Amino acid sequence: MVLKLEHVTKRFGNFAAVDDLSLVIPEKEMFGFLGANGAGKTTTFRMILGLLDTSGGRITWDGKPIDYSTSRLVGYLPEERGLYPKLRVRDQIVYLARLRGMKKSEVLIELKSWLERFKIPEYENKKVEELSKGNQQKIQFIAAVVHKPKLLILDEPFSGLDPVNVEMLKDAVLSLRENGATIVFSSHRMEHVEEMCEHLCILHKGSPVVHGSLKEIKRSFGKKNLVIHADFPLDFLKDYPGVVKYKATMEGILLQIEGESIAENILKEIVNQGFIRKFALEEPTLNDIFIEKIGGSYE
Repeated sequence: MVLKLEHVTKRFGNFAAVDDLSLVIPEKEMFGFLGANGAGKTTTFRMILGLLDTSGGRITWDGKPIDYSTSRLVGYLPEERGLYPKLRVRDQIVYLARLRGMKKSEVLIELKSWLERFKIPEYENKKVEELSKGNQQKIQFIAAVVHKPKLLILDEPFSGLDPVNVEMLKDAVLSLRENGATIVFSSHRMEHVEEMCEHLCILHKGSPVVHGSLKEIKRSFGKKNLVIHADFPLDFLKDYPGVVKYKATMEGILLQIEGESIAENILKEIVNQGFIRKFALEEPTLNDIFIEKIGGSYE
């Protein structure tokens, strides 16, 4: 059940929120959408779900559009939260899961299991408005996955969560993928996508600027990062041939270099100058790639 976007465009008046986007999202994989606010991520999700019509192009899942007939196979966690504040957690989840064709008895078994997993079993009979933002987020996540969807779309699932809850939610997402769900999620946090996704797309003003497998994207970027911690000055490497960027850190320096051979040359240059505590050649980060492709500072 492959998700396909073919030349998808969405215009609001003269403004193109999404412009000629073509993607294939493989079954049972985790696919990441990256981009600044306003890049077109949420608009793309709404078109995939059939909540917004496309202005052009087509979107298919297993060869067919996503509509009411497929809704019990799809889970969606929107970026803006949409729970009923006055309802109890239990009533909320039962109501939403019944809409997806589940029996109440099944829902309660699943709900209890998720509440245990998220370490909040005592919240079953609390009103949503009585919960903290982080715990409301967990309930919203349970609402998106309680019916065991085959396709799960998560819009900024980790925003506003503390590090402990981020890890808890990440583990839950990974376990869903291991159980065979196709998961598409957006984030503006590079490290989450880097850690979890095999394939990704970086959107900028509605167009894909980078798209493919994480390994291939890093390989084709060409440049590497070199970390050096040493007990002698290293600032002469600023102007060294093949060094693209130089950054001083608390412990030493971080260089972006044109390739592995440059690292060899630098090592030969510094090996007799004193004690080297660390000399590590690393893959470029998604952040490096994003900044190069999009330009400017990015948080």
